[in-house]
Formats: sequence, structure tokens, C-alpha cells
Amino acid sequence: MRSFLLILLLAGCATSLPKVEAEKLPAVPAEFKENWTIAAPAEAQPRGEWWQAFSDPVLDALVQRAERNNASIQVAAARLAQARALARLTDAERSLQVGAGASAQRLQGIVGGSSGPARSLFATGGDLSYEVDLFGRLSRATDAAVLDAQAREGLLQSTRLLVQAEVAQTYLALRALDAERSLVGSTLSAYRETLSLTERRWRAGDVAELDVARSSAEVAETESEALALDRRRAELEHALAVLAGETPSTFAVTADDWKTTLPVIPAGVPATVLTRRPDVSAAQNTLAAAQARVGVAKAAWFPNVALTATGGYASPELSDLFKWSSRAWGIGALLSLPLLDGGRRKAGVQAAAADFDGAVARYREQVLVAFKDVEDQLAALRLLTEQAEAQARAVASASRSTALSDARYRAGYVSRLDLLDAQRSELRNRRQALQVRSARYQSTVALVRALGGSWE
Repeated sequence: MRSFLLILLLAGCATSLPKVEAEKLPAVPAEFKENWTIAAPAEAQPRGEWWQAFSDPVLDALVQRAERNNASIQVAAARLAQARALARLTDAERSLQVGAGASAQRLQGIVGGSSGPARSLFATGGDLSYEVDLFGRLSRATDAAVLDAQAREGLLQSTRLLVQAEVAQTYLALRALDAERSLVGSTLSAYRETLSLTERRWRAGDVAELDVARSSAEVAETESEALALDRRRAELEHALAVLAGETPSTFAVTADDWKTTLPVIPAGVPATVLTRRPDVSAAQNTLAAAQARVGVAKAAWFPNVALTATGGYASPELSDLFKWSSRAWGIGALLSLPLLDGGRRKAGVQAAAADFDGAVARYREQVLVAFKDVEDQLAALRLLTEQAEAQARAVASASRSTALSDARYRAGYVSRLDLLDAQRSELRNRRQALQVRSARYQSTVALVRALGGSWE
């Protein structure tokens, strides 16, 4: 009895799980640089349908189509189902194992130096077995498998969030391109009108042929830019089709005005909202699973204890098989402990410990990346807001310059080259303003993704 208690005590020491050292994990900041604060964790907080904050029905429909048909989401869902099945398979090892069987044999033996007559033997019955999990090997293996399934669930959520964000960013890029195409198209019409005016003045002898050549070159260059934008739009539309799980040849998004609302994510969102990020949650569960597997590997040093029972009937005559006199039964207990294994168990513990150390490092890296992602997008949004204000002033000045140059050119006070310079400056500034606006939308979606979903 004393020796048995000693085994249990040693088992408790040997199968104790390794601890995560605090210095190996990144410190949670008191607040983000961009005026965010810290609060209680919110792992169970719902992520919500964050894309609806953009108030765009087309975007809503595209996200719904992607959630139904996107191949990456379907692959992640299949892997989650596989992980859950493996967890159930591992847990089944802890249950009572019951089996039934039947056999029929024809035997001939040698008795007293001579061959005896052949005899038949019929048997039927059931077997029961149960492994007593004294040292926690099976329970920790089950815990690890369950945590693996939870990690897969986090990866599914991460994949779903990634697809949602990619759909939103691709769609918003397409709408920004539509606005830029409209701007270039209106500029091209103005250039063509100016070319027509310049040709009339050249035929009247008011300007040199050089002005006509310059106007014609400007029209051709702008036409080339318009075609490049058309090509880029086709690529974005095809990318949306793949994200939505549809064939590009049958998929289309009608060109429309850019009316999408730009949501404002308020300051004061807690830093610990990152604990609900699917990738951080998955890394945390993977770390816990690696921790449990160290215990599984250590438990291999201790005996396996199994209880068995059999019961049934056996008879040389098939007609007597189920008679009470033909009954047979047995019970037993099996204790097994490998003594020499060539270092297999020691290597198993070392491998599990190394996997645990790697999981700690991966979790630390994932948390640092999460902090970086949020800081990047908060800084980007703040600076883009200031850039948009400066760019609006530049557009206003360029527009005024073009109006003045056009009036002076029509009056004959400045050359065609002066007007072209003013028009180019205005087009460049307007396109830059559209790109800044597009960048603000892209950064907003990227911030939502960095937060793990809705900020509410």
C-alpha cells in the first residue's frame, strides 16, 4: 500500500504541467499611443456585423455571399470539424470499451503420441475493458485535443474575419476607382473641349501649331490613363468574384457613385479588446494544448492499469452453445510498465517540452503583432485625417488656378502651356485627394480587423 501511495505521489510531481513564465510574455500597455485605454478582458464579446457601419447595401450583399461560398472559409470549417472529431476520438479512450464476438473452430490434437479425433469448438460472448486513468494521461490528452479544436475554431473565426475584411477592402478600392475613373473621364472631356478650341484658334491663326500638338498629346495621355483604370477595375471585380466564391465571367458590380459612409471608431476602446482576436485566441489555446501534452508525455513513465472482464458460452456442440452449463467468464486486471525503451519516453517528454516553448514564443509574437496592427492603423487614421484636410486645401487652390488660367487663355493673355500646367495640377491633386480618401477607408477596415471585429 505504501509503495502504491508513493507511486501516486511521484506521479503527481512528474506530471505537473510547466508554467508560462511572465517575462516571456509581452506586457499589456496601460494604453495605446493613440489615446486608447485598458479595461477588463472581453473574450466572449460578440464581433458583430461590423461592415454594416459603412451603410452600403452592395457591400452587405457581397459579404453575405462570401460567407456562404468562400472556399477559404469552407476549408477552415472542415478543419474545425476534423479537430472536433479527433477530440471525440481521444475522449473515447476514457470510456468503457465493450465488444462482442463469436467463433467456430475445428481442432485436432496429438494425445499420448497419437493423433486424436478432430473436434469442433463453438464460442460466443462479450469483452469489457476499462483503463484506470490514475496518472491523468487520458484526461490530459482529451484536454489537449479539446484545446486544439478550440484553436481551430479561433482559426475559422480568423479566416471569416479575414475574408470579410478583404471583401470590404476590395469593394471600397473598386468604388474609389470608380470615382477616379469618373474624375479622369470628366477631365478628358474638358481636355477634348480645349483641344477643339485650340484647333479652331490655330485655323484662325491665333495660336501656333505647337499648342495643338500639346493639347492632342494631353488628350491621348489621359485616354491611356482612363484605359489603365478600366483594366485595374476589371482586376478588382475578378478578385471580388473569387472572394465571393463565384465565377468571374458571371460576376459583376455595377459602377456607381461612391456613397459609402466612413464610420468613426471612437477613442477609449480598451486595449484588452485584442483578447478576442481570433488569431490571439487560437494561439492561446494552442499554448494550453502544448502545456497539456507535456503532462501526457510525463505520464508515460508510470504504469498503465486496465480492468478487463469477459463472459459468454463455449461448447464443442453448436446445439449446446447457449446452455447454462456452457457458460464461461473471467475478470482480470493488467498493470504494464515499460522498463527499457531506448530513451523513447525521455525523448517524448523533451519533444513535448520543446513544443511548449515554441508555443509560448508563438503566442508572445502573436500578441505583439496584435498590438502593432492596432497602433499602425490608429496612427494611419490620425495622419490620413490631417492629410485629407491639407489635400482639400490643395484641391481648392488648384481648381481656382485652373479657372483663372482658362479665362486668361481664352482671352489670349497666357499660353496653352500655362493652362495645361494648371489642369494637370488640378487633376493630380483631385486624384491624390481620392487616394487619401480611399486610404482612410482601407485603414478603417484594417483597424476593425486588427481589433478582431466590431469595436462596440
